[in-house]
Amino acid sequence: MGIYEGMGAAAGSGAGAETAGGAGPGGPRPSLWQEEPVGRRRLPDPVRESAVRAVLIVAVTLTGATITFFLTLTGSWLAFPMALVSIAGTVVATWSVLDVLITRQMWNQRYGVVSEPSSTARSSRRQARRARREARSAGRIPRNGRPPAAWPSAAADSRYGATGRG
Repeated sequence: MGIYEGMGAAAGSGAGAETAGGAGPGGPRPSLWQEEPVGRRRLPDPVRESAVRAVLIVAVTLTGATITFFLTLTGSWLAFPMALVSIAGTVVATWSVLDVLITRQMWNQRYGVVSEPSSTARSSRRQARRARREARSAGRIPRNGRPPAAWPSAAADSRYGATGRG
């Protein structure tokens, strides 16, 4: 029967046809479409756009350089203008590759904090929340986050000792 063996009505209604539940005579068949985990995260949109742009520019530049090479071999009058275009294309291609690196660095600096338990930003935020919670429970900071109307004087503060220096 081949690869379409047991595909139901599409393969015919023979003895090998599957039932509506998906289980044929040999048991359930694996799906043709298998989701595989991706090894790396997808690039952010601005980085991906600049990378695609750079690949296209580099491809056009390499094509132009190849054409320039063959025109030079044949001694055509187009060799010199194409050489100038290839030089300009090389500059533009270099700029576009640098644009990918700059865009990627900019993206990492703006949005690069990874939300994982090991992230430094998350642990520092957790410590700050814990400190605020402890300060509130000790009565030092009210719930609204504003200091009380009058702070105690430095003389009353035990950190400065009995001298009252402040």
